[in-house]
Amino acid sequence: MARIAVIGAGMGAMAAAARLAVAGHRVTVYERTGTHGGAVRRFTRDGFGFDTGPGLLHLPAVYRDLFLKTGKEPLERCVELTQVDPASRHVFPDGTRVSLPNASRSGVVEALDGALGPGAGDSWAALLNRAREAWDRSRRPLLEEPLPADVSPLARDPYPALRTGLLRRSASTLAEVGRRELRDERLAALLDGHALAYGLDPVTAPASAVVLPYMEQTFGSWYVRGGLRALADAVYERCLARRVAFVFDAEVTDVVEEGGRAAGVTLADGRTVEADHVVAGAPVPALYRDHVVAWRGQDEWPRYQTGTATGRVTVCLALRGAREAGAAHRTVAHSADPAGERAALAAGGAPCARPTVVVLRPDDDLLRPDAGHEAVTVTATVPVGGAGGLGGPAGAGARDGGEEAVSAFADRMVEAAGAAVPGLRERLLWREVRTPADTAAETGAALVPGPALAGAGGAFLPAANPSPLPGLYFAGGWSHPGGGLAHAGMSGALVAGLIVEGADFRGSR
Repeated sequence: MARIAVIGAGMGAMAAAARLAVAGHRVTVYERTGTHGGAVRRFTRDGFGFDTGPGLLHLPAVYRDLFLKTGKEPLERCVELTQVDPASRHVFPDGTRVSLPNASRSGVVEALDGALGPGAGDSWAALLNRAREAWDRSRRPLLEEPLPADVSPLARDPYPALRTGLLRRSASTLAEVGRRELRDERLAALLDGHALAYGLDPVTAPASAVVLPYMEQTFGSWYVRGGLRALADAVYERCLARRVAFVFDAEVTDVVEEGGRAAGVTLADGRTVEADHVVAGAPVPALYRDHVVAWRGQDEWPRYQTGTATGRVTVCLALRGAREAGAAHRTVAHSADPAGERAALAAGGAPCARPTVVVLRPDDDLLRPDAGHEAVTVTATVPVGGAGGLGGPAGAGARDGGEEAVSAFADRMVEAAGAAVPGLRERLLWREVRTPADTAAETGAALVPGPALAGAGGAFLPAANPSPLPGLYFAGGWSHPGGGLAHAGMSGALVAGLIVEGADFRGSR
């Protein structure tokens, strides 16, 4: 039985902890804040509840597997999962609206043809057929196996992009794919929206990011009653049931190194805790500075992706009046200025005047005081850092643009959300605005890590789970296979497999 110290109580870290405890190890989690879940948090006030992290779950099989492998009680006995239908409603700047059914390729084709015109559905379906090829080529090495020592095959983009134009050059970025292969600004915006939802800039994201809409439309979108925080609570309870110990308000500042391997952790109060293995599920700069790579003067956890660092602004809206019949759980109101939105992300400073916003309106009695009220969240992806940025310098956590800038941007987000919520302004009781500064306070980084993607020369491959220091492992969104709720769960499974089975571990089966 090994002693294992886990840094952070995020979803990937807890997934690793539960699996390791079941394997017979003594696991202790050290969390610098007072609660578990990492970015999967809930804000409550006056009987209203809001998810302030992810609001929907894709690939629920990841957490079904976690609960199956860590006990006899399956996931569905611990949380109430429902498929969201329609999966999403989209509102475009020209007034076009389309509702896309959940996990129905034929239904999506029919809906797009009906809203955007004949041929739109076939164009989108052809794109997803090519995306399936990319998914089949990269799924195991990107999601189910540890990163290989030689990642050069993953540096090549697996997406079979069409060759168009005079030079017959294939698209290399997601934005180029949308422009060349979809030939409809609304379909291109639909594609861009999937990248933005994962904190990716479509201009720099590789063409292989087409696997994101493929994954969602193939495996569906799911909601957890009580919000995604209820899933974090269930994982935490599973850890406790497997005798994982949690120490809250215990910040880890460094990893102890003895004999050329990790031998424990140092806490902010000066204490040293011995361990046979250390799993880092939270951004601790000292791990890289002192144990992994040259720090090169950076101020925060290394950003493994090229392009703009992004975070999220979320506005929690408490509304009077019941949710109307036929309301969509998720509505994406696309930017009226997509070029301006892309330019703002590329510049890394102030966000654009009219961002793409995602409006979540769960029909959930656990998140409202009574049937005569509604809890709504509105989220936008924004650049972090640079002059005028809402998150301050990456990782600093300051509201660099000032309260007035934050409030003005929230006003524009609420205005955009009016396309999804009838009478929004008149129904508003109060709002709470959360910026990348709040994300930094809760998770240690203002940035939102994106999922691992093949292509772009390997620039979108996160850190491998085993570090160069023996005995030190990385789990969660900042390591393979990257950010996202499902990806974090897979990361925890990979780390547990590496510790339990050692170098012979070849991934999940």
